[in-house]
Amino acid sequence: MLHFDCDYMRGCHPEIMRRLAETNLEQHPGYGHDPYSDRARALILEACGLGDKASVSFLAGGTQTNAVVLDSLLGQWQGVICADTGHINVHEAGAIEACGHKVIALPSADGKLSAETVRSWVAEFYKDDTWPHMVQPGAVYISFPTELGTLYTLDELRALRRVCDEFDMVLYLDGARLLYGLAPETDVTLHDIASLTDAFYIGGTKCGTLFGEAVVLTGRRHVPAFFTRIKRHGALLAKGRVAGVQFMTLFEGDLWQRVGRTAVSTALQLRDGLRARGYETFVDSPTNQQFFTLPNALIVKLRQYATFENWGAPGPESSRVRFVTDWATTPADIDALLTHL
Repeated sequence: MLHFDCDYMRGCHPEIMRRLAETNLEQHPGYGHDPYSDRARALILEACGLGDKASVSFLAGGTQTNAVVLDSLLGQWQGVICADTGHINVHEAGAIEACGHKVIALPSADGKLSAETVRSWVAEFYKDDTWPHMVQPGAVYISFPTELGTLYTLDELRALRRVCDEFDMVLYLDGARLLYGLAPETDVTLHDIASLTDAFYIGGTKCGTLFGEAVVLTGRRHVPAFFTRIKRHGALLAKGRVAGVQFMTLFEGDLWQRVGRTAVSTALQLRDGLRARGYETFVDSPTNQQFFTLPNALIVKLRQYATFENWGAPGPESSRVRFVTDWATTPADIDALLTHL
């Protein structure tokens, strides 16, 4: 059986597993105060082009990370703006609201939130004389890639930064699949993301580690007691060295780039193969998530050989589906799927 449900169905990249095994019996202090975590933090800051004012912290998973970071960046009276398709709006079971912060979902185009949409909504908000009685917009949340696999351009990110500066809002980027977003042809670099956002995270769970997300506070804003805030959320890893070893291995060489290239190249192989057979995407994604509208009869047939997700409710004749590749998907996997069309 072939599997294209998501990008966290495997364990971890063999190079990471090897380093974990090599260091397994070593003894080090907990909570990230170990040499591997220190090395990982230094490598990530170097890759981001950030200096001493920035910091890196390791958490376990994406929903947890979004909740901890946004709760730390927002005042108790503030909410967060996101695309209507944003992960914090549709797939996190109200985790942000559970922290006391309203999610303000705005219309999007192919998963992307435009600066003009944000500016228009916030400007209208402050025209209301009673705005002090309301939840106030304190942050803008975006994903790179988006939940639909699309990518912001550098100009779009700069425009969002300007809007955030205009209204004194935080710009936070969810990087659950960031390594897959940087792999295609794009004018956005890791340096750009680090320079334009107040905070973002580099996802490991979906990009080759057993688990883990690296939160980068870029130094634009002071976030007091972030370590303690992580602890208060129950998110502080006692065996922090396990995350440290994994991210150190990702960033010591070019592994963080290789995992992205593998996932994206096989995803585009799948996309091109399906298109060549006459099937159409309903979102043009250059990353490791590919979205197609397929006849229901073909979906039933393919499910004898592969697993993948419906994207929304099934239609009467055809349905939308998502195929996801990962850091270990091979061209042979794609060829095997295409033979069943």
